[in-house]
Amino acid sequence: MDGMTTRLNISMNGEAIETDAPTLQALLLARGYELKGAFACAINNSFVPRPQWPERALQSGDRIDIVTPITGG
Repeated sequence: MDGMTTRLNISMNGEAIETDAPTLQALLLARGYELKGAFACAINNSFVPRPQWPERALQSGDRIDIVTPITGG
């Protein structure tokens, strides 16, 4: 087997997705998020501070919510 890639079934902002990203930061990058952007993340209703993104491991069944500010009026 080439590498031990595990596919995870997670929910991201209410959308069921499959990913092989091992961490929250890897998932964000894979989904096209600019890490310097203004947004916050929660996993299973628990806020994840930005410094923990690189180490925060994902598990199948996790529910990731990404909150971005809305500007304009």
